[in-house]
Amino acid sequence: MRRWTIVAYKKQATFGSNFFRIDWIFFVALYNFCLLELNPLPFRRLNESQSLVTGASSGIGREIALQLAIAGGHVLAVARRQNRLDDLVDEFHSRRGTQSKHQSRASHKLGSIIPMSGDLTIERDRHRWADWCQANWGGLDILINNAGSGAIGRFDTSSPERVRKLMEVDFFGPVELTRACLPLLKQRSKTNRPAIVMVGSVLAHRAVPLKSEYCAAKFALRGWAESLRCELASERIEVLQIDPSTTRSEFFDSLIDTPAGTKSESIGSMSPQRVATLTIRAIERSKRRMVLSVGGRLLVSASRWFPGIVDRILSR
Repeated sequence: MRRWTIVAYKKQATFGSNFFRIDWIFFVALYNFCLLELNPLPFRRLNESQSLVTGASSGIGREIALQLAIAGGHVLAVARRQNRLDDLVDEFHSRRGTQSKHQSRASHKLGSIIPMSGDLTIERDRHRWADWCQANWGGLDILINNAGSGAIGRFDTSSPERVRKLMEVDFFGPVELTRACLPLLKQRSKTNRPAIVMVGSVLAHRAVPLKSEYCAAKFALRGWAESLRCELASERIEVLQIDPSTTRSEFFDSLIDTPAGTKSESIGSMSPQRVATLTIRAIERSKRRMVLSVGGRLLVSASRWFPGIVDRILSR
């Protein structure tokens, strides 16, 4: 669609004058809404796939783990809270029991969720998860780096510990877990199309006030992911970047070095279920980059073409 948008605009421009016109703005917006995928790959089958999902005890990670398992995949769900992971397994068994009444096992094999607690920022736990995948699965099909934390407040009144703690969770943790899992993904690349999925944020494209440390971590993760995508292309390992906007979850209940009750100003929000559904769809279709919300795509487009105007709006 993006290709036809360019062609249509070029034809229209031959009939108009040379001065700036309002339809150019609409063209820019539409152009940025439609990412062109050259040589699209066949759909990725999630049935019987083996995935590691971080931050699976709540929010987006919990829903991704559930939807992957319901689709027939096997999921190693990791997070710090073992009791919440146990609740996740119970909910999956409940949904699986309902699902099995409506479809035959012959046409759809049931998935599974294996809960394993641990801390993403601790090297011992990261290697324990990777070693489990090697011992029990002999490799890994999908690594979903979802776990993250946030912080709200002015940078000039924050402590050095805040940015360091946030970077450990949002950047160094995913980077080092990916390093530990790369040998497992490479084992599957000979017969499959393994994927590394970064659940980032629209703030990885456009920074906003009062979230400077969080924006820095997400910018760093996106930059690293883009480089990694090129490095691993020859080994048939895909790197996908999924960027949701504000999500209605427990994310804001565990902000780092932020006063209790602090709220984040945003326009609109998405449910974790919707974000997970779009993420699963992106994995199936091998979408390299996807900003999930309309508001997020508008913000990215506006800041790309009219950065001064966006700066003034956000500075108020």
